[in-house]
Amino acid sequence: MSTSTPPVLDMVRTPRTNDGSILRLALLASIVISFLAASAAPTPLYQHYDRIWHGTALTTTEAFGVYAVAVLGGLLVLGGAATHLGRRPVLLAALGLQGVALVLFATAGSFEPLFIGRVLQGIAAGAGLGTLGAAMIEAHQEHGTVASSAAPGAGTGIGALAAGIAVSYLPWPTHLIYLALIAVLTLQAVGVLTLLEATPTRRGLLASLRPRIAVPAAARGAFTAAAPAAFAVWALAGLYGSLGPAVLRAMSPHSPTVLGGFVLFELAIVGSVTTIVLRSHDGRRQMTTGLVAMIVGVAWLATSIATGSVVGFLLATVVAGVGFGSGLQGSIRTTVPLAEPHERAGLLAAVYLVSYAGMGVPAVAAGFAVSHGTGLTATAVAYAIGVITLGLGAFALLGLRAGQ
Repeated sequence: MSTSTPPVLDMVRTPRTNDGSILRLALLASIVISFLAASAAPTPLYQHYDRIWHGTALTTTEAFGVYAVAVLGGLLVLGGAATHLGRRPVLLAALGLQGVALVLFATAGSFEPLFIGRVLQGIAAGAGLGTLGAAMIEAHQEHGTVASSAAPGAGTGIGALAAGIAVSYLPWPTHLIYLALIAVLTLQAVGVLTLLEATPTRRGLLASLRPRIAVPAAARGAFTAAAPAAFAVWALAGLYGSLGPAVLRAMSPHSPTVLGGFVLFELAIVGSVTTIVLRSHDGRRQMTTGLVAMIVGVAWLATSIATGSVVGFLLATVVAGVGFGSGLQGSIRTTVPLAEPHERAGLLAAVYLVSYAGMGVPAVAAGFAVSHGTGLTATAVAYAIGVITLGLGAFALLGLRAGQ
């Protein structure tokens, strides 16, 4: 799961405001939505895969963690490729990789194609999302900024919910959602060829492939305070994306599979709406709001899991979603503006490293614990307590920094 478009790394030209720009913006936003929908679509199906392929909780969380690592690799290595190759070739390649991944999912008979597909998805997302964010704002600065904030959450939520509906109520549950997404990607590739203009290219592609991770001196204090918050909010996403459906099934064995997709939909959509509603707030206020909401929401979530309250789980997710959306944006906005323009790529790389480690590492550790005998409920509650602890630590660091 990747629920936010990376901040724009290249220069934004004067926005166009004609009908063609709105059409291009709609196309670009739809690609973000389809990329994130494709990444979220397997989540409600993991339990089904575990049953038919004899997997474990570790297998499921490893599939989730592999995607996080691949996204990070794609961002760090290929995030600037469009500057040197042009946007159309990069977006077409990313769409093609997503299509290959979905074909692997639709035809998979074991976990191996699923893992390969998750890697391809992550690379495609990492290569394409930064390009899409820049292109949306260039197409229309006002609408593009809102779309770049809203589209990722919408895509994650739609993908998880659609897959949950497919596996619960429609035929071919492990094929239909992927085939539908392949059709959408094909139409979007045609749109890229016909609607997007060629962009200038630049030499130095090979040099750009070398990841640059650095925190400049001016941003070190802010980064130290923001890093635990970034890790915590992405760990929260990892909890929902890896263990959420299984926990709900354990709490309510007779509930439809769509419920597992619905909670990820709920978290992502609430987070997306929150980023739009609070977009005018400064980064510190966003992060403070996010941490408070996350701590309260996750504490409520842990209590609901421990007591077996599905209603409590759903209500807690609303509060946690506010924390996710606000904390995510706040952690970026409190650090990135402190760096000089030429330092921002390295700083963003550091933020991404912390964020995707938060999404993948705790999820895999939780899967390992469940696979080696720790109860699912106990593991989920311990995971939640860990997120709360990180949130409290980040809140304390933020307070100390404000007092300096």
